[in-house]
Amino acid sequence: MEKELRSYEFDVRAENDEKHGHMLTGMPIVFDATTDLGWFFERIAPGALDAADLRDVKFLVNHNIDMIPLARSRRNNENSTMQLMIGSAGMDIRVDLDTENNADARALYSSVERGDISGMSFMFTVDRDEWQDLDSDKPTRIIKGISRVFEVSAVTFPAYEQTSITARSAEDTLERAKAALESAKQKAAELAEAKKRFKEI
Repeated sequence: MEKELRSYEFDVRAENDEKHGHMLTGMPIVFDATTDLGWFFERIAPGALDAADLRDVKFLVNHNIDMIPLARSRRNNENSTMQLMIGSAGMDIRVDLDTENNADARALYSSVERGDISGMSFMFTVDRDEWQDLDSDKPTRIIKGISRVFEVSAVTFPAYEQTSITARSAEDTLERAKAALESAKQKAAELAEAKKRFKEI
């Protein structure tokens, strides 16, 4: 399965309390929110995360896998530095940042608090989807099953603009989106042809 990446202007907030210290909260995955991916619209259905593999999800900045993760969810246990909470609207996260000992965590917290970073992104694989209006100029893909979430990132440009890392991500995403759309159209055409042949028998 191809890894896919989605990046949006999600609400990410910097907070502080006695138990968790400096933390970020936000919702990187939202159900029933239609997104325009250029070649088609996409929507993640409620329940898409029900069987997802969330055993090891890392928290990064701008999907930079060369940096040390700023937090990590391991089986989402209470000792994890990132908590994943799936509800009726999507997935919420809470990230506990070590701003005292980690300069990158300190810089990120400050950037979110100032509003300089306001988006979140996630990398995932899909094992079940459904297409609607394939004969239209812009069909809709409904993601019904996400098989695994690999990482969540705070991103500088959630709309895939400006920076090289997000520009490459956007290009990859659009190419994969186009391939997924072409594959769905081909399968629909083959099914229609098979039905036609069956009627002729």
